[in-house]
Amino acid sequence: MRTHFLLRSTLLLTLLAPAVEARAADPQAEIVQIRKTLEAMKRDYTRRIAELEKRLAAVEKRAQAAERQAARAEESARAAATAPEQTESANAMNPGIGLVMNGRYQSFSRPASEDAIPGFAIGPGATKGEEGFSLGESELGISADIDDRFYGQFTASYVNDAGENSVEVEEAFIQTLALPAGLGLKAGRFLPGIGYLNSFHTHADDFADRPLPYRAMLNDADKDDGVELRWLAPTDLFLELGADLLAGDQYPGGGGAHDGVGAWAFFFHLGGDWDESNAWQAGLSYLDAEARDRVSAAGDSFSGHDRLWIVDAVWKWAPQGNPYQHNFKLQGEFFRRRESGDFTPAGTALDSQGHDPRHYSAMIDWSNSEFSRLRLQYNNDRSRPRADDQFTL
Repeated sequence: MRTHFLLRSTLLLTLLAPAVEARAADPQAEIVQIRKTLEAMKRDYTRRIAELEKRLAAVEKRAQAAERQAARAEESARAAATAPEQTESANAMNPGIGLVMNGRYQSFSRPASEDAIPGFAIGPGATKGEEGFSLGESELGISADIDDRFYGQFTASYVNDAGENSVEVEEAFIQTLALPAGLGLKAGRFLPGIGYLNSFHTHADDFADRPLPYRAMLNDADKDDGVELRWLAPTDLFLELGADLLAGDQYPGGGGAHDGVGAWAFFFHLGGDWDESNAWQAGLSYLDAEARDRVSAAGDSFSGHDRLWIVDAVWKWAPQGNPYQHNFKLQGEFFRRRESGDFTPAGTALDSQGHDPRHYSAMIDWSNSEFSRLRLQYNNDRSRPRADDQFTL
């Protein structure tokens, strides 16, 4: 028995010896192999943890959204059950009020009286203004939800034109809030949705003045009395169609032709997010207006038909969709206008003198907050035969 045990032991040691000698001969290889195995296990462990954390975050987000929705529903139900019946909106005595003060200083290298644009019978609001200090165009706006179905807005502007002060009603309209199928209706005085810039107030522009086509063809901006119908499509892309029926009293119309319905417009806008940092929009608009004795800034008179087509496009970039730190905007619009009718000249406004109007601007601004802005702009204005260097602060 002892002999067999010694024999088995000797045989086992003999079999194990090569493995022991192999391990002893190359310990570094084994260390490398063990480390590779550990690294692979760590990567797999990290990946699985990340997947679980992602699933957990998604579930928590859905749960929080459901809790908020349930809380809002409960609060609405409680308010409906306990509040007395009323027809007046909750904020009827607390409307939103906004005041924009737009003081400026202007300096021109050419006389301020040289404001005509050869080839165009411009409106009174398209002139370059006066040199020196002025309050510019300042606005007071009031807005509120009238009730659960209507919203109202009123905006008055103070204007200093050639030393004469005046107060004008910029906008005064009522807008629906609860029409079905993505429809919306607006009635009163407003800025139609044609082009890209027209529906914005001028103080919200990036530059101190409107681009040359807006000044020459729309008297800075088209605003009129009438009704506007919009339809927002239920699609992932932003798709909007709109139509306006207008009085036609304002430039490029005039005189309120056809019993107070002298202009109409159509516009189409399409846009969306390219990714979380980029967005785009493109549009096509058409404005058709009748003019009766429309008087230009130079005193010329026009009666006839004005047709205007606008193609617009804009691309916006903001990291992670946050424009407050860094943003970039590329914007362009193409105008084509055709007028036919009777023109009674007081001068030579329609004589282009072989001149191609152009206008170049450079601007820097500093905004301490979203409520204040200091802006310095330089224009090389070549809308007239003699170039005009203009500074605006």
